Parts: sequence; structure tokens; C-alpha cells
Amino acid sequence: MQTASKKVINGWAMYDWANSVYNLVITTTFFPVYYTEMTRGEPFNESVRFLGRSYVNTALYNYALAFTYILVALTLPILSSIADYKGSKKKFMQVFCFVGALGCSSLYFFDEKHFDTGIFSMMIAAYGFYASLVFYNSYLPEIAAPKDRDRISARGFSFGYIGSVIMQIIGFLLVVFWDKIPFLQNEAHAVRFTFLLVGIWWFGFAQIPFARLPHGTASANGNMKNVFTSGFLELKKVFNEFKKIPVMKRFLLAFFFYNMGVQTIMLVASNFGSKVLHLPKDKLIITVVLIQLVAIAGAWGMSRLSMKFGNFPVLIGVVSFWMLLCFFGYLMQTENQFYALAMAVGLVMGGIQSLSRSTYAKLMPVTRDTASYFSFYDVTEKIAIALGLLSFAYIEEKTVGAGGMRNSVLALVVFFAIGLLFLFYAKAAPNKPAEIN
Repeated sequence: MQTASKKVINGWAMYDWANSVYNLVITTTFFPVYYTEMTRGEPFNESVRFLGRSYVNTALYNYALAFTYILVALTLPILSSIADYKGSKKKFMQVFCFVGALGCSSLYFFDEKHFDTGIFSMMIAAYGFYASLVFYNSYLPEIAAPKDRDRISARGFSFGYIGSVIMQIIGFLLVVFWDKIPFLQNEAHAVRFTFLLVGIWWFGFAQIPFARLPHGTASANGNMKNVFTSGFLELKKVFNEFKKIPVMKRFLLAFFFYNMGVQTIMLVASNFGSKVLHLPKDKLIITVVLIQLVAIAGAWGMSRLSMKFGNFPVLIGVVSFWMLLCFFGYLMQTENQFYALAMAVGLVMGGIQSLSRSTYAKLMPVTRDTASYFSFYDVTEKIAIALGLLSFAYIEEKTVGAGGMRNSVLALVVFFAIGLLFLFYAKAAPNKPAEIN
């Protein structure tokens, strides 16, 4: 196959520009810091009630996200098989983009008086974001030739980092200079207004890829007599295909475990800095902006390294580095140590995501059912994240006063170690594409 036109490629990458503001502002910086600070003082004092049960504030945050990831994992096989059958992946991508953007915008109303509603809005935004990504990712093997997939995948992540940093700076200026802006009442109001802007940015810029991307090709196989059954049968069919491709099966097992650690760290980092190290909000926000800038270089650098050394050797080196970062995170005590760790995380954060996605795309067999294959990839990812968050929250709750979140960080080493073993196992598999070695 040939790589699509530059217009289509850049249009595809613009969805990363559009939706990555959610990943940075809502998942990584403003929202977790806002949530931790709001629930630290009265009337919560780090203990919150949700649907009749009491939780440690940060544990509830992780439990809620974990539940959302499980919901995504359970529903996406059905949705992606419908998208493949009808050739309507772009329509599904549009719907979930709208759902996610609406969830972001509704966080504008999240305060002490609307706590339960705010948690549900957070979950809706997360569901829309991750559901839309399965259809977005499934375009990669359709628009990029195998030799170009590392480069184009890295371009998407780089577009995302640049766009999200711009939105982050806008939000930071609103928070710092809220008293100079007539319609903002206080700093908390400025933060909530930023949530509204994230939803508008996401939905607005997403219209560019929606105008440029193809609608998708309908599958020649399958039937729609029973949507629910056919959805999971499609997933089972993909799973059975993996039995014929040992390297793909082993890579997915590796991805399942190391991604459990990567995504958990990315989701809890701001809460850790705020709650454990008591870092001020403005410094946390600036730090995350710098992480995104470092991550741009990391994504492109890892793409270049994979071209020279192969995907598996680079992934093995990066996962080993993540293990060292976990040990450092457990031991760190000072503000400067946090900043040093953050820069190191940024260096490998974007690269491991980009390279994992492009490695999977390279290993895929030639097929029209790309959404179903990427549904399996995304289901694997979401279950991994859910288990990572659940383990992190459980260990924190059980060891409050005796390490808490530090113990949770250290436990992530186990996931990285298992992932590393499976990467070596995948590297030893026969019949791999030459560029993967």
C-alpha cells in the first residue's frame, strides 16, 4: 500500500492536537490538582463520600477512572465491530468526540456542592476520550504504509503535545491573572472555566480530521443479526488470529503489563506531587508543560532509534528505564527531585506510547477489519490501566500512614518487570518483520 496524502496525514494528526488537551489538562494537571485541593480542606478533609460509601479522596479518583476503563473495555468490541461492518468508523469517532467534549465542558460545574455530578462528568469525559481513540488509532494502518507508521504515529503524538501545551498555557494564564478578567470570580472559577475551554477546543479542532479522513471501508464479512454477539465474536476472531502470529501475541502480553505501569504513573503523577510532596499548583502546572515539550523530542527520538536498532530493542531499553524511575519515585523527598523525575518521565512518556502503537500496526496482518484489531489493542490497554489504577488505589488505602502512595509507586515495578520479560520473549519469536527486530 501507499501512504495517504499529506493533507490526510496531517488531518489525522490534528485529532491528536484536538483531544490531547483532555489528556493533559483534565487527566494530568488542572483537574487532578483541583480535585486534590478541593477535597483536602473542609468539608472533606481527604475523605469523600460517593454513592453512600466513604473513600480516601485520591483513591476514589483512581477507582472512578478504573471503572470507566472497564466500561470502555466491555463496550468497544461491540462498537468497533459495527464500525468495521458498516464502514462507519468516522461516525463513531465523531459521536464519542462529542460525548467526551461535553463531559469536559460539564466539569465547569464541579464544586463542593456538586461532587457526585462532577465525578460522573469526569467519567463521561474519560469514556468519550478513550472510546474515540480506538477509531482514531484504527486509521493508522489504513493511511500509512508499514515503513511510515513509526514516523506518522510520532507525528500524531507530537501534534498532540504541541496543542495541549498551548491549551495548558492559556489555562495557566487564566488561573494566574483571574483577577484581571472581569467574568472570573476567583482562582477556582478560572480553573473550572479552563475545563469548559478544553471541551470547546477538543470538539472545535476535531472538525479538521472529520473533514479530511475517509469514512472507512465496510467489511465484506459478518452479519448484523445479533449486534452484541457479533461484536464479541469479532474480538474472539482477532484473538484466534494471534495464535497464528506468536510475536503479536507475546507483544500484546508485554504491552499489557508495561502499559499498566506507564499509564498509572501518568494518571497519578499530579496527585502524588500535590498530596505527598505538597507542591504548589502553579509549579505543578509549569512542570507538566515542560514534560510535554520534552515528550515531543522523546517521541521523535524514539522513532529514529527504532529505525536504527529496531522496535523491540528500543522498547526493552525504555521499559528498563521506567523501572528505575519507579524506584526513584518511591525514594524521592524533595521538590527538585520531583522535577528531575518529571523530566525523565517526559523523555520516555510519548516515545513508548507512539512506538507501542506503531509496533502493533506493523505486526498486524493485512485486513480491512482494522477497527476490530485496534479494538483488541485498546481493550488490552484499558483493562491494563484499570488494573493498574485499582492496585494503586487499593495499596494506598491499605497503607495510609505507612507509605501510602509511595508503596503504590514501588509496586508498579512488578508490572514493568513482567512486561520486560514478555518483550524479550517477543523478540525471540520467529517470523518477525525485519524492522521490528
